[in-house]
Amino acid sequence: MRFYRVVKGKREQLASTNAKVAANQWPTLALKAEGDHFTVSFDGKVLLSAQDRTLSGAGKVALWTKTHSVTYFDTLSIMPLK
Repeated sequence: MRFYRVVKGKREQLASTNAKVAANQWPTLALKAEGDHFTVSFDGKVLLSAQDRTLSGAGKVALWTKTHSVTYFDTLSIMPLK
């Protein structure tokens, strides 16, 4: 798993880790953004965290997989933290 930011079309990796993904199952991938701190969880287990002070305002979210992967996304939910 890799976590990137893209600024002016340039991609930069902020954090990465390796994780086993079982075939034919629907895991849950979550991203929590609090200020400049980001935490990525996979099936409830924190896999990586990163800090990025370069982006101060609202942005966009994207999901990306490599060309040799077969990946399906069922639901994408974005909600504010309370």
